[in-house]
Amino acid sequence: MSARTYLLAGGAFAVGTSAYVVSGVLPSVSADLNISLSAAGQLATAFALSYAVGAPVLASLTGSWDRRALLFAALLVAGMGNLLAALAPNYPLLLAARVIAAFGAAVYTPAATLFATAMLPPEERGRAVARVFGGLTFALVLGVPAGTMLDGQIGYRGVFGLIALICVAFAVALWLLLPRLAAPAPVRFRERFAVAADRRVLTVLAVTVFGVLSTMSVYTYAVPLLTATTGATGATIGVLLLVYGAGALLGNVLGGRATDRFGIMPTMLVATAGFVTMVATLPLTASTVLGAGLALFAWSAFSWAFNPPVQNLLIELSDGSGLLLSLNASAIYFGAGLSGVVGGVVVSVAGVRLLPVVAAGLGVVVVLLVLVLRRLIRAGATAPSAEPVPVGRKPVACSCPTAGPS
Repeated sequence: MSARTYLLAGGAFAVGTSAYVVSGVLPSVSADLNISLSAAGQLATAFALSYAVGAPVLASLTGSWDRRALLFAALLVAGMGNLLAALAPNYPLLLAARVIAAFGAAVYTPAATLFATAMLPPEERGRAVARVFGGLTFALVLGVPAGTMLDGQIGYRGVFGLIALICVAFAVALWLLLPRLAAPAPVRFRERFAVAADRRVLTVLAVTVFGVLSTMSVYTYAVPLLTATTGATGATIGVLLLVYGAGALLGNVLGGRATDRFGIMPTMLVATAGFVTMVATLPLTASTVLGAGLALFAWSAFSWAFNPPVQNLLIELSDGSGLLLSLNASAIYFGAGLSGVVGGVVVSVAGVRLLPVVAAGLGVVVVLLVLVLRRLIRAGATAPSAEPVPVGRKPVACSCPTAGPS
């Protein structure tokens, strides 16, 4: 495994912290700009929507760029967005800064995933994807809590400024230490989206939306849910959320290893069945603090084990341009956006305890979609306008050597 993938994961940590940290500094933003918490919360919405819209569009517009230059530019844009957020004197400019940061993140994550897989032989690509996504996981587990704690010392402006420095630092490191990586052969705009019309791709995107919706509709309201089921508050809730993060780290690693060893579809099926089972039984298993910790760990591990096989499948189905990974990133953020709405409706109508039941129902839809996807892959089904792309072919991500120095 090339040590350079750690640099790519570091960049993912930077843009991931940029995405998630706003939730931890909302009170400071609200007080400083004299706006409501609800209005401050729209900063997260603006980031998510900008990412969802920007990912596929920017992937097409930058399809001919050298991959190293693309990663460098993406991190600089993300850094610029965070610097503007640190300096923004009012709410509209802070909102605009979040949009700019989202565009940088939307370009970086899919491009870094393709770069990581291009540096390694096929049998190691699942672990490469897991390592890049490990950076995002660390952003959730470590970056956000650190930003929240630093908020009390340097303020939210200082937090955004620090993230900007981290983005620039990794941009320079990637430029100096990564090899140049040529863009794939030019593909016309219409042909790019013809690949996306493959029924297998559309099914994968549906799996992503419903999978994220199922998981995040519960996680978004994890604090009131755990308080209701275990009676825990304060520091105990914080520890439980850290346990969830630890499960995410382990699941991400195991998902990559399982993809390399057992294949894409077996890993997807096991991960899906596992997280549906865990979320469905959450009202029972989370009745005590110990039970909640074990349940959250297992639920998170299964959920995050799902990312590596999905990313690898899209790489095998793609034309090497990164469009499909960008569309999947959009699907992730679209599902996350829907989860807040769906979860909010359930909580207001039926109460927080019903959330796991609804999430389990959405999870069953995911299992069914995965079974449909397996059938489509076995049949080699594509949309009429697309050429069949056999799963298992080597992605044409670049013309560089497949392995670098460790």
